[in-house]
Amino acid sequence: MEQQNQPAMQQAQPMPQPPNMVTSKDQLYITDMLSWNLNACKKAHFYAQQCQDPQLKAALDEAGQMHERHYNKILGHLNNQTSPLN
Repeated sequence: MEQQNQPAMQQAQPMPQPPNMVTSKDQLYITDMLSWNLNACKKAHFYAQQCQDPQLKAALDEAGQMHERHYNKILGHLNNQTSPLN
């Protein structure tokens, strides 16, 4: 049975600028993002070193470099904060 009085789901809009304060939940998610990218970078590098197929090795190296760029980009955003994170 479908309810007819429910409002239509609205699509999330991006924030025009980041908030002045980072919540503890935000901080945990940022930590997770850094961990995921660092772990993926390390794994791709490890497997590229083990690989004998040049095309696969190049693809793994490229994937590792992408995750390293993402990791550094997140760190760059964190280092550019003008106010302390709470």
